[in-house]
Amino acid sequence: MRKLIAGVVLGFSLTASAFGAGDPEAGKASAAVCAGCHGQNGAAPVMPVYPKLSGLGETYLHNQLGLIQSGARKIPEMTGILTGKSDQDLQDMAAYFDQQAMPIGKADAALVERGRQLYRGGNLASGVAACAGCHSPNGSGNEPAGFPRLSGQHAEYVEKQLLAYREGERSSGGQSAIMMDIASRLTGAEIKAVANYVSGLH
Repeated sequence: MRKLIAGVVLGFSLTASAFGAGDPEAGKASAAVCAGCHGQNGAAPVMPVYPKLSGLGETYLHNQLGLIQSGARKIPEMTGILTGKSDQDLQDMAAYFDQQAMPIGKADAALVERGRQLYRGGNLASGVAACAGCHSPNGSGNEPAGFPRLSGQHAEYVEKQLLAYREGERSSGGQSAIMMDIASRLTGAEIKAVANYVSGLH
């Protein structure tokens, strides 16, 4: 498990687009259309199952936009939104959103301790690696490797994505092998707990 993660991280970071290659000012105009679902600056989605885009990391955002545009990652609500945009447009949009502040949510106190244990220490009994290993102890992510910020993300969105990884519904991109393996070992209760924890993680 640890060898798999290390190998994918190394391989992905060597092939990922150079971070910091986008122009936030150029991306601002292209990103305006996103406000209808993701809110002003990508920080206040109209529904909690939609992700906050602000501060996620330019490398991660650029990769995901590319996957969505190509159809490799299927999101019905995004159909046609990225049509006609160049790779540089996507890079600029990613740079713009990455510079926006991610508001932190408030976690459910009843789930925090279980979520904290999973996030920081994983579950040795079931072979679940600690989330902090890739996404950092404070949830700020790992920009060079393309691992997104989790701190402040809506719990409902994180839960939805972990379930999608577990069911094999989200399998595109260089990081999917890691996430599908981890999610396959998580129970529904564990997914709910760790998703709640990261929503209020500082």
